[in-house]
Amino acid sequence: MNLTAKESPHHNTTPRLGALLAAALLALAPSATSADEATNSPPTKVEKPPPLPLHQIEGNGGIFSTLSAYIVNPPRDGEPLGRPSVGFSYVDIGHGQNLDAFTLTESPWKRLELGFAYDRYDLGDLPKDILATTGVNLDEQTVSLYNFSARLQILKENEFDQKWLPALTTGAHFKYNSTYSSLDSQLGGALSSSGITDDTAVDFTLYASKLLTFLPRPVLIEAGGRATRGVELGLVGFTPGYSFLFEGNIAVFLTDRLILAAEYRQQPNDYKPIAAGGQTLVGASGDWWTIDAAYVINNHWTIAAGYGHFGQVLNHEANGVWGLTTKYEF
Repeated sequence: MNLTAKESPHHNTTPRLGALLAAALLALAPSATSADEATNSPPTKVEKPPPLPLHQIEGNGGIFSTLSAYIVNPPRDGEPLGRPSVGFSYVDIGHGQNLDAFTLTESPWKRLELGFAYDRYDLGDLPKDILATTGVNLDEQTVSLYNFSARLQILKENEFDQKWLPALTTGAHFKYNSTYSSLDSQLGGALSSSGITDDTAVDFTLYASKLLTFLPRPVLIEAGGRATRGVELGLVGFTPGYSFLFEGNIAVFLTDRLILAAEYRQQPNDYKPIAAGGQTLVGASGDWWTIDAAYVINNHWTIAAGYGHFGQVLNHEANGVWGLTTKYEF
């Protein structure tokens, strides 16, 4: 077998809409007003806001690949715990390669979100290319990545009566690739030799989100940073050192229910691409950008579709990616 590594060279905003978005995105709706407390009257029941933010593919509140500083489905109406949210995403990368993401979040406190995602990646024609160039017949045809996340909202938007203040959330994301060791072994250590050495790692994120309501339609701006060791989110494995990268998104609320968004996420390249027989098998990662449209079906269910440009992914360029995602809040 001859595997070599080469160097990688959301008409005008109405008061009703503003209140709706604030309840949905900021999770600031109280269980009782000060008047309720003063008169000992029953707490005012708050209607469940729309199911925003969405689930992104690593099991966090966000859009598709990027995050939000808002917490998913926090406690409401004086409930001691938030209710769970479940989601599913399908992403067609091309050349038979696709990603399925099964996601779950639970917010036991208005400022805390716990998330899980199982990401299953079909390798498509990569095993065939490996067989043709190296003679190695891979036992593994799919990759499994498990994501466990905890995100804490340090600041709520407009807290302390500061209308300029964004929401600010930090997170830790434990990742485990259960197929890395088997693939590396079958490839004769090619992954570890290229600098992709581990099957587990922890990402750290910090995100700010601000809803702008003074424009003709509400616009949400979110920006953040990520410290990561993951190659293609960790689907290929993890490098020894961290890369510090930018990611963010912008969303325009075209109507009360229809949202158009764009997002950008940098990817690390702290490894040597792998080639054999003149064929690239694991190329240098490209930064991701997507355009997404989401529709709020009702106060529990949201669906979204997106188109993406991912650059090089494994053995092919993936510049015509499309995907579907849905989330249901209980």
